[in-house]
Amino acid sequence: MEASSIKKYAAEAFGTCVLTLFGCGSAAVAGAVLGTLGIAFAFGLSIIAMAFVIGNVSGCHINPAVSFGLFLDKRLSGKDLAGYWIAQFIGGIVGAGILYFIISSSTALGGVAATGLGCDGYGAASSVGLGLAGALVVEVILTCIFVLSVLGSTANEKTAPYAGIIIGLTLTFVHIMGIPLTGTSVNPARSFGPALFMAPIDATAISQVWVFIAAPLVGAALAALIWRFFKSAK
Repeated sequence: MEASSIKKYAAEAFGTCVLTLFGCGSAAVAGAVLGTLGIAFAFGLSIIAMAFVIGNVSGCHINPAVSFGLFLDKRLSGKDLAGYWIAQFIGGIVGAGILYFIISSSTALGGVAATGLGCDGYGAASSVGLGLAGALVVEVILTCIFVLSVLGSTANEKTAPYAGIIIGLTLTFVHIMGIPLTGTSVNPARSFGPALFMAPIDATAISQVWVFIAAPLVGAALAALIWRFFKSAK
């Protein structure tokens, strides 16, 4: 494997770890204080920060759905798509593992069973009791809008320098609506890590995580189709 590829994959793992740790950590540790808006900004600001740290290394996808959308738009090779996916899932697992350790080490938080790990969910695991069909639709739509912001902001050289801010604010925007509904995934790696560590405590998240892997990928594919239509209309 080339050194440049190793750096890209390492950057994606690192960025996804940071996103999972700080985004899910804000929901788990301080969600009651921050509320929906605060948690949404935690995820969005994580993207902005990482865009300026690893953007020049890997493009700062830190999300399998984003990588899939860019692959469908022919901006990412199949080899790099596989490498990015592996790195992103590793990053999500490591970030969730660090969060698990931090919460478990606290004497005042009540443990992981009490705080959770910022997992996504539907049915009883949704704040508003959103069902399976609703969760699928929500995650497809939110991911589609988010990936469209990536495809659009990075395709134009006038907006590319500000893409990290645009994308981060869009992630905040979709979280504001999505948090009460599903917790907002739009990112399979961010969902899988916390669900994996919650499995021994509560199997709900791991049993539902397929929704938060499949729906964002469908949303990314839909975004690629919409973006292709917009480009062809020019």
